Amino acid sequence: MTTFDEREKSFEAKYKHDEELQFKVMARRNKLAGLWAAGKLGLSGAEAEAYAKEVVAADFDKPGDEDVIEKLQKDFKARGLTVHDAEIRKELEHLLPVAKAQIMKQA
Repeated sequence: MTTFDEREKSFEAKYKHDEELQFKVMARRNKLAGLWAAGKLGLSGAEAEAYAKEVVAADFDKPGDEDVIEKLQKDFKARGLTVHDAEIRKELEHLLPVAKAQIMKQA
């Protein structure tokens, strides 16, 4: 194997690792957002955990954050709560470094 081949494999491995980390960070962020929303919805304990898993699963519907925001908005409205998109986006932004720190701590 040439040095070039080794370098290429190294870059591919790093890319794969970075993509897996990014996926885990976003899933953790969405879980944390689900727990935040669960608190607003009056859920706690196992109900809050189950709801957070639903929020994580909702992220697989569309690329980006829109599917998560839509789920949260739908659930807030169903409970008669008014939470603006800007507040949800701000919370997602706030939770991203928290999620990253938690994932990096595990790695």
